[in-house]
Amino acid sequence: MAVSGLVVAGSIAGAGTAVADDTFQHRGGAAATLDGLRTFDKAVLHTDGETRELPAGLFEMTVDGGGKLKTYCIDIHNPTQNQAKYLETPWAQTSLGANKNAGKIRWILQNSYPQVDDLAALADDAGTGPLTAQTAAAGTQVAIWRHSDNADVDAVDPQAEKLADWLERSADHLGEPRASLTLEPGAVSGRSGELLGPVTVRTDADSVAVSPPADAAAMGIEVTDKDGKPVTEVTDGARLYFDVPEDTADGTASLSVQATTSVPVGRAFAGVTKSQTQILAGSSESTVSATATATWAAQGAIPAITAEKNCAKGGVDVTAANKGDEPFTFQLAGEEYEVEAGKSRTVTVPVAEDQAYDFTITGPGGFTENFQGVLDCRTTGNAAPPADETTTQLAPASAGVTAGTDGLDLAETGTSNATPVIAGVAIGLVLLGGAAVFFFRKKNDPSTEE
Repeated sequence: MAVSGLVVAGSIAGAGTAVADDTFQHRGGAAATLDGLRTFDKAVLHTDGETRELPAGLFEMTVDGGGKLKTYCIDIHNPTQNQAKYLETPWAQTSLGANKNAGKIRWILQNSYPQVDDLAALADDAGTGPLTAQTAAAGTQVAIWRHSDNADVDAVDPQAEKLADWLERSADHLGEPRASLTLEPGAVSGRSGELLGPVTVRTDADSVAVSPPADAAAMGIEVTDKDGKPVTEVTDGARLYFDVPEDTADGTASLSVQATTSVPVGRAFAGVTKSQTQILAGSSESTVSATATATWAAQGAIPAITAEKNCAKGGVDVTAANKGDEPFTFQLAGEEYEVEAGKSRTVTVPVAEDQAYDFTITGPGGFTENFQGVLDCRTTGNAAPPADETTTQLAPASAGVTAGTDGLDLAETGTSNATPVIAGVAIGLVLLGGAAVFFFRKKNDPSTEE
């Protein structure tokens, strides 16, 4: 697989500066925009004694930076949103984390359309009779819904229904596929004059080029291996370090990884705002990326901040590690926390299901970081319908199709009667996320924080 470069991105600046390009959480991988439902047929959902017809099939997404994805829905009771932004997401941060049949969904993806694009062979294996792309996609989606949502759903087309039944019966458990690209951990810190890290590269790509930008090189900051040797090319599992000269002013730098590769089938995609969770059925060569940050100082508190959705606890885990020689204190959700020198601490901020959140963590000297997202861990949510449902009401499967196209209006492809309300919650949080670059100044106060 061809791979583009790994670079140190962003500027190196003095204390007190804070810049954030993207405050939405993303551990790494592909980011994409939902284009529409492209290959589909009809299905019928039976729930609470009622019957509802809905479209079932393959969505398409356009990847930021280049590439296309094909996905199925794993969230039948929620609607999709037009041109919604999606991020590649670990299973544990979606409804798949608590779903004992998640591995069966991956088996279905590997053994049906579009991974198996010989429809005659697929029909022969499943004993369905002739299949089209539309009926194959519908049958596959129906089988997935039975495992992802425990839904009582049937395909309208007889051949599609036979395919769904065969896939449901035949499915075996497969493990979660690895992320297309991540850097672990997302943040490191330490004293200037030391190697800061390691940051481990996790990728399916064959190789990754390393190329620090001119502004970092001008300050003598390099990305190296554990021996301090500058890195020009790495592979999966490589450990990278920030080599910061001893006389460098206190600051922060961001390491960005970017590659071109096929995203593994079975990776989950969660909406940045509330929108049907999706699972990957196929990928072109696509641009994937990840970021990590390093913060350094000569002395005082030297924090590294990360955050991660915790579906098991119903919230967001905020972790602060302090590699300095003084305590680091910070404000989060109206409370003050302290991390001793050389220690780390994790605080879980409760967030309601389907709730949008906007957390800010603050510390002395103007230190601030922001993190935003939606906690979407279950296939049925708690949000109440909006006052006016006219724009989000589910339409019949034929509705929303534009003449001359095979797409549907995305707000009409779920089975919820209303788009869940996205209520912002301002609770303060920690995260040096995505391409965010923050800087802080060492304080005279002995309890200096981040």
